[in-house]
Amino acid sequence: MQLLIDIAITLLRAKLRQSIVAAVGVMFSIAMFVTLLGFMNGLNTLLDGLILNRTPHVRLYNELHPSTEQPIEKAFHHTGDSTHHFIRSIKPKDDLPRLRNATAIMSALENDERVLAVSPRLVAQVLFNIGTTDLNGIVNGVDVMKEVQYYTFNDYLVQGDPSDLATSNNTIVLGKGLAELMEAKIGDVVQVTTATGDRAMLRVVGYFQSGMADYDKVQCFANIKTVQKLLVRPGSYLTDINVKLHDIADAPAMAKEFTSRFGVQAVDIQTANAQFETGSDVRNIISYAVGIVLLIVAGFGIYNILNMMIYEKLDAIAILKATGFNGSDVRTIFLLLSIIIGIVGAVGGLVVGIGLQLVVDNTPFVTAALPTITTFPIDYSISYYVIAVTFALLTTWVAGWFPASKASQIDPVEIIRGK
Repeated sequence: MQLLIDIAITLLRAKLRQSIVAAVGVMFSIAMFVTLLGFMNGLNTLLDGLILNRTPHVRLYNELHPSTEQPIEKAFHHTGDSTHHFIRSIKPKDDLPRLRNATAIMSALENDERVLAVSPRLVAQVLFNIGTTDLNGIVNGVDVMKEVQYYTFNDYLVQGDPSDLATSNNTIVLGKGLAELMEAKIGDVVQVTTATGDRAMLRVVGYFQSGMADYDKVQCFANIKTVQKLLVRPGSYLTDINVKLHDIADAPAMAKEFTSRFGVQAVDIQTANAQFETGSDVRNIISYAVGIVLLIVAGFGIYNILNMMIYEKLDAIAILKATGFNGSDVRTIFLLLSIIIGIVGAVGGLVVGIGLQLVVDNTPFVTAALPTITTFPIDYSISYYVIAVTFALLTTWVAGWFPASKASQIDPVEIIRGK
């Protein structure tokens, strides 16, 4: 085997320029493959952090639905079809989108071993009064410290301290866009009016920025006790319960279980973010497809170079066979040629690819929409390097197999007679 390796290296040196071109092709393909996958998956991770980390694995809520049976239909059940009925001034049912038995539900969830954390939430539509102008908004009453611990709330605070919101009952964190519309500064007091006309004065203690402009123009956050007081509701009044699980894969099944168990609506994170997940999958598929195409193109380059080398080295092949080397030995020599090119290209590609990843990772990326992001995202997963090297070696081996098989079938007698 050592002799075959020495012969393969000698042939490579004889065609050094073509061999370098082939290795550079493999190196470029692997470098682009690694860089592209690292960037695209880093981008997906970033988007996951912006969207999915703020989303509960299971959300429990109570959605109001119109009655399936109207008053006139109920009347016919008692009097028959021969009677005329006149119904007027029907008042809407006095019901609220709140979770009934919220305290008992939270207690049951906290005792469930599959549940990592349970976070209450109270969401209400309000008006922000600015002189003679009213701005529509949504106030989210939350358990601030649980939001910080399990939903990375602190990462989205561009100004302010979450502890100010947690310890004070008359404070509010405004969305950055909403604060700009109101021209509200830290320490200012804003007037908030509920749908029932109740009003409260809340002090601004921070700004929240999610990276989604429309969201930041209407959303704000307050201590859940503040919102309950604003709505004149008891401490058990909640509209949502957000659940974090130990295993996110259990979310769809547990959402169905909670719906039947507690008699509420429940939506899992996969269903709530189905379109977003589809976008991430499509980006991953495109990244892998582009990288694989680059490696296949490099394989064609190796195939052409080996074909040319066989044509130019017919005399050498004839001499090898005439001196006792069989077809299998010749095939092995040319396969070794392609594998050596693949190994050199793979090592160089990894070095260049990691270097490009470091360059991208340290390139400044500053945008007002994402204040917590300072550089382009890169995912340094070792799996990309393993996939790239494995596929590169496989491609070069396949590209070398056909020329090597062709070389093994050359008849030295015909070559010598041709001379």
